[in-house]
Amino acid sequence: MIKFRAVFASLLAACSLQASAVLAASPASAAVAASCPSHYLDGRPPEIRNPKLAAATRPLCFSEFGVMHSGVTRTALWSAEHLAADQVVAAQGLDRDNAFHPEPRLPRGQRAELSDYARSGFDRGHLAPNGDMPDRTAQRESFSLANMVPQDRDHNRHIWAPIEGAVRKMAKKEGELYVITGPAFLGSSLRRVGNVIVPSHLYKVVYSPRQKAGAAWFVENRSDAPIQVIPVAELERILGIELLPSLNQRQKERMLALPKIRQKKSRY
Repeated sequence: MIKFRAVFASLLAACSLQASAVLAASPASAAVAASCPSHYLDGRPPEIRNPKLAAATRPLCFSEFGVMHSGVTRTALWSAEHLAADQVVAAQGLDRDNAFHPEPRLPRGQRAELSDYARSGFDRGHLAPNGDMPDRTAQRESFSLANMVPQDRDHNRHIWAPIEGAVRKMAKKEGELYVITGPAFLGSSLRRVGNVIVPSHLYKVVYSPRQKAGAAWFVENRSDAPIQVIPVAELERILGIELLPSLNQRQKERMLALPKIRQKKSRY
């Protein structure tokens, strides 16, 4: 079992008590389900169990994914998709349009700005990938900074991109998948780019309704990080978030066979 200690106490001081009271995520999960349940397995979004993560959270719905945004980290805590085979096929016909933009629905004091990432050395890493988006509207939505985290450049291009490609291949084979992608903020030396907290790790949960099984990739946010595949139940313990609340413990322990990822090598 992997054991980590999430360190959020010092980060919470960055948000005022007033903002925390107004935007705290309980019962934000119900609000997400009510507004865009189709993005979540059985219409139930993740549920935050660690109260330190719940401060200044705000649910956001997009056409092809749903986000729970944190005004503390100025990133999403997760981005969730119901990824169908026909969506993947449609997305293949679109050229990439790098229309990165701050999210206008978020308060200025709690959202990421383009200036936060400028000259930071980090990529603006998609959670719900642009490559999953089947039309121009969804594609533009995916470039909201509410769907981004600061990501090591080599990690993004040589570890995460192959994982995203593997998920799309799985969706074609399985017909549909439920996918949840997000950051983890673990350890005692978290960094910032501008006002945005850099995650220590990234995860991607994949659940197949056909096989009634799921699993997660869990990878440290650095260029040479080993790729771990773990049960959903273990990832939930690490994060303090119940990612698939409609499943019982035994179902969350049942492992979906995820493709082995061949990491691309950096040219530099």
